[in-house]
Amino acid sequence: MLIVSALITGLGLGSMYGLLALGFHVTYAVSATVNFAQGSAMMLGAVFAYAIAVRLGWPLPLAIVLALVLCALYGALVELIAVRPFARRGSNSWLMATVALGIVADNTVLFTFGKEPRGFNMPWAHSSIDVFGTSVSALQLAIPAAGIALAASLHLFSRRTRKGKAMLAVVQNPSAARLMGINVPLVISASYAMSAAFAGAAGILIAPLFNVHSDMGTVFGLKAFAVAILGGITSAWGVVIAGIIFGLVESLITALLGSTYTQVLSFGLVIVALALAPNGLFGQAGVKKV
Repeated sequence: MLIVSALITGLGLGSMYGLLALGFHVTYAVSATVNFAQGSAMMLGAVFAYAIAVRLGWPLPLAIVLALVLCALYGALVELIAVRPFARRGSNSWLMATVALGIVADNTVLFTFGKEPRGFNMPWAHSSIDVFGTSVSALQLAIPAAGIALAASLHLFSRRTRKGKAMLAVVQNPSAARLMGINVPLVISASYAMSAAFAGAAGILIAPLFNVHSDMGTVFGLKAFAVAILGGITSAWGVVIAGIIFGLVESLITALLGSTYTQVLSFGLVIVALALAPNGLFGQAGVKKV
């Protein structure tokens, strides 16, 4: 019973890591940069949805849509002010700039939203079904379903549509992409908007299980980046599968050994896995032309 409960919890948690890691994959696949403010985008998704649904009293579906739109705008803003100016000059300072912007976002929410955690109850989230004698909430099933659906949609979009192929062309050869009529800055901005929307979706899904507060995305964002590297950041399916694996391992360690060992052993296993597979479990080594 304990193992089954841990596996179900790990599946939901791991799928949430996968959703966040998808955001890292999107920006890297398009611009070879990553958004280290991804954790704050997750937090903003939960905070925006809570503020619109609970404080303003708007219908929950509308609150979720508006929250995701606001997260997408935040992602575009991150690219505009924390990535583009540095990437244009060939500088890697966007690494620190995105981290700094994420800290600014976290503290802005701290001062405006407050430091007290808020419970975000969704009526449908607490309905449950019986799985092998264990009660499973609808939300624990919705998170993996959302992660798999988004990974599949992203894969089909990038491989089967002209706009998706155009996004992938930008990172391969920006100059050739411009000559083909592709608006390179707009495509990169759109990838950051998509990245933040994925994070916002993860934040909204996880909000009923964890209280909503200003620093809820910090640790999740760090783990999601580890998952993105572990899965092979160039593979959408890879990062989602790695997220699920990470979540399952983390939950099993907590259930069998206690939470004291969770972070030490889970990140230790990540180090071992990357030592054995430097390009990630599902990634491929980049080809360099000489």
